Parts: sequence; structure tokens; C-alpha cells
Amino acid sequence: MYEMIDRYVRYLIDHSTPRQTAWNMELIREGRTGTWNYIDGCMLNALIALGDISGDDKLFAFAESVLDAYVQEDGSILTLKTELHRLDDINEGRALFPAWQRTGKEKYRRATETLKAMLDAQPRTDEGSYWHKQIYTQQVWLDGIYMAQPFMALFEREFGNQDYSDILKQVRIVRKRMRDEKTGLYYHGYDSSKSMYWADKETGLSRSFWLRSIGWFSIALADLIEIIPEKAVQHEIGAILRDLMASIAVYADPETEMYYQVVDQGSREGNYLESSGSSMVAYAMMKGARLGILDVEFAEKGKKTFDGIIRTCLKAEGENIGLTNICLVSGLGDSNGKPRDGSYEYYISEPVVCNDAKGVAPFVLCYSEIRQMLSGEVS
Repeated sequence: MYEMIDRYVRYLIDHSTPRQTAWNMELIREGRTGTWNYIDGCMLNALIALGDISGDDKLFAFAESVLDAYVQEDGSILTLKTELHRLDDINEGRALFPAWQRTGKEKYRRATETLKAMLDAQPRTDEGSYWHKQIYTQQVWLDGIYMAQPFMALFEREFGNQDYSDILKQVRIVRKRMRDEKTGLYYHGYDSSKSMYWADKETGLSRSFWLRSIGWFSIALADLIEIIPEKAVQHEIGAILRDLMASIAVYADPETEMYYQVVDQGSREGNYLESSGSSMVAYAMMKGARLGILDVEFAEKGKKTFDGIIRTCLKAEGENIGLTNICLVSGLGDSNGKPRDGSYEYYISEPVVCNDAKGVAPFVLCYSEIRQMLSGEVS
């Protein structure tokens, strides 16, 4: 069953160039050329992880070629607009650390400093959380933890003072403000000013449990536990991950073990089993179990979800292979004239696409965990 995935990854690379990747459906649909962006960043991190496990040097070579298309010798990054303060723009910087370690290219280290300086100037809420973007005043989005904090943890570990206190603080604020006490799930957004039309006037929270935002947060927690060496930090973040994985597991579809676009709404009309968020949850479960943070049963739960995604969403037709059921994008607030109000109706209205890296990358990360799992069984 898994052999097709190696062919799928090669297929995507073979149909990509460093400035025009086959997995960035937002750019492809809009007819734009490549930029420094979180979508490609997700895929680069996944390719590097799979290459480490599989020994396929082509995967890292392609990731390096993408970095080289943007990172200049002085550490500046083509197309990056630091003044916009978009946390999304930090994510691709994670790939700079393994690239610097393997190649010794100083421009990669300098580029991490460029992104670190950008984060140092990032606007914050009064409590200390990063705004998601400059234009999203006082807003904290769940996916922002994934976009920025693993990068910050890597920077502190490799080039900083090994001070992880601010990272832990921002995770704590998200848990305090965005976790629902009844379900244990997390809301997509929080407006600390409580002024946005999508925000509850008392709590500042958005209305729904969007799967992929919970997925981003889940990946961030699992990755932070691996990156940060301090046991006390690992323990605290681990407790948050354990609670979230136990909370979301009860919403798995019994037949496929996948999760719905709006997590707690099941088979309500219009809802669907979404592959990107399902892959993220499966990855967090398998990785958390491998790291000893989650009970071993979660490794099997994650594997069942991954196998369900393969059966349900991985399609092959001749040489063409595609991963389906990927929500293209969801957000909060107006975008191109479209009001994004955080309602159930909004989340099921966004386009569903094939082969976008927001789904493919976590799917490949899951596969990397499967490879490690199978390797352990063999040994």
C-alpha cells in the first residue's frame, strides 16, 4: 500500500521547479510565480524529513534548490516583505537549519537571522501573543503557533541562548484563551480586542472548530517537544498534546478514522472528511507516541487514520497520482471581498482541491513516521 507514496513524492518533484512547485495550488490557480511562502515551506520540511528516513538524496537536493532560489548571500530573502509581519512567512525558515547543517552555507544562517529580526519586531497582544499578521490587529490564530514557534525553538537551540520561555508563554496563552472546556478542542481564532465581527463579544473567540487549525497546533506541539531539550518544557507541552489528542480522537469517523472539516459536526450536510487536517492529527499522534509523550495506542490510532486517508483520498490514474479532499484555504475576516465569519457554513464553502501542500506535506510527514515505525518493527 505504501509503495505508491514514494512514487507520488517523486511525481510531484518531477513536475516542479524551484520557483513553480506542483503543490502550491493557491499560486497555480492564480497564475502567479513562486514566492517565499509557508505552503512551499511545509513541503520542504516534509521532503527533508522523508529524505532523512529513506536516504533519498534527491529530496534534500530539491529542497536546497528551492532555498537557493530565494536566499541571497547576505541573508536577505527574495519576495519576503518583512514589514507585513506575517507569521506564515516564518515557516519556510525551518528548512534553513538542516540546510545550513548539511551544506555549511553561511547565507542560510544569515537568513535565519533575517527571520528572527522580523519576529523580534512582530506586534503582540497585551498578553504577549504574536499578532497573526500586521493587518490582523490583536488577533491570534491557532495556526500561528505552528508557523512561528518551531522556528523560534530551532533558532534558540542552534544560535540563541536556549531560552524557550517566550515560546512556552505563547503556547500557554493559546491554551488558556482558545481551548473549549466542554470538548477539549480549540477554536480557530481569538481577537483580544473582541471587536471583529467573527469574534464573540465576551470571549473574543471565533465560532467553530476548524480541523486544519487544530492540526497545525497539534503538529507544532509534537515538533516543539522534539526540538526543545528542556525536560520541564517538554513535560508541559506534552500534557497539552495529550489532552488535545484524547479530546479529538473521539471525533474520528468510525469507518475511515479520518476527521471532518468542522470537527464536531460529523456528517452534517456539507461537512466532509478532510485529508490535510486528518494527516496533521495522525502525524501528531504517531510522533507523540514515538517520543514517549503519548500512550503507545496513539501510534496505532494515527496509523489507522493515515491508512484511511490512503484508501479514501490517494488516487492513481495511470502515471498521475493525487491526494484529494484538501481544503484550499480558510481564514477569518474579509478576503477579496468575501466575509469569513468563522461559521460552519463558511468553512464548508471554501474550495476543496487536490495535491496542495497544506495536505500533501503532512501526509508525507505521516509517511515518514510510518517508515520509522516499520523500521522499528523490523529491527
